[in-house]
Amino acid sequence: MACQTRHKTHIFGKVWRAKSKSQPQSRPPLERMIRFHNLIQEATYPNCTRLAKEFEVTVRTVMRDLDFMRDRLQLPIQFDGQRNGFYYTETVDQFPQLPFSEAEIFALLVAHKAVGQYRGTPFEQPLALAFKRLTGQLDSSAKYSLNNLDEAMSFRPFAPEDTDLATFEALTRALKERRVLKFQYRNLDAEKAQTRMVHPYHLGCVDNHWYLFAFDVKRQAMRTFALPRLKAPEITAERFTIPKKFNLSEHLKGSLTVFKGDADYEIVVDFDSWAADLIRGRQWHASQEVTELPKRQLRLRLRLNNIEEAERWVLSWGAHATVVRPQTLANRLQEIGRNLLSRYQT
Repeated sequence: MACQTRHKTHIFGKVWRAKSKSQPQSRPPLERMIRFHNLIQEATYPNCTRLAKEFEVTVRTVMRDLDFMRDRLQLPIQFDGQRNGFYYTETVDQFPQLPFSEAEIFALLVAHKAVGQYRGTPFEQPLALAFKRLTGQLDSSAKYSLNNLDEAMSFRPFAPEDTDLATFEALTRALKERRVLKFQYRNLDAEKAQTRMVHPYHLGCVDNHWYLFAFDVKRQAMRTFALPRLKAPEITAERFTIPKKFNLSEHLKGSLTVFKGDADYEIVVDFDSWAADLIRGRQWHASQEVTELPKRQLRLRLRLNNIEEAERWVLSWGAHATVVRPQTLANRLQEIGRNLLSRYQT
């Protein structure tokens, strides 16, 4: 039985993600439509029943794909009752480009702007080439929208890192192939590097810094490695399996950025009206609680597993921030203040 009835409305995004519980997982809609297009081009007169069987989906699903090809891609598809299949009423040279929504164009622009933080680094060329391939799929109207938005939006990254491209490629390969990684790593403020053997779990960019989150074989614990201090990576033949319970968000739950401690601190800081305007409306940490104070001041409460990150962060606010608790943090800031006073005292 062929399909001739056309459904007038459907949402392609939902079709793409929807999966019937009674049906096995099928190939993506785009792949099905390209296959449909190729069969029509070959003059085999395919119908919905044939495609539904080939892709292990329902006939109704194939009909939605067909509607999208007719209505959105403007393909001249007609049904031939005698041949029990579809054909093109006009010559179609190639499968058309899928239309981009405004949201997708905006996302593409954000990706393009984010590439800017790697200008002058080894990453600039491969990222630029990847973006060029993506924009090559845009039609003229989408390119016009992208160009207009490009002039109205920018990123200004602060002190991006100059990470070695060969190191980055080695890490991503080890991550992809689940291979044990060996490298030289120098701890912060250490004079010499040490050999590390790890199971790489995740590569992340946090606050303009790249970090490798990995299980250290010798120390039998998770460790975080800053890429600028990671040298001479070697991918070994040994493979590993990432534990199902590993979750980066859970791993960094009590961290302000990437430093992970073993304690439990309630950090409470008061901000004056100037700093309060900068604190409001931002997600500093998942645990944050914000309390409005008189005279447009503000109190921020965080739950962290270390005090080192809190110390650096509070210092960055200068005299605009006052630690309420813990006293340990206040004492550390007092000591830093005394050291600074002695250093700059004339």
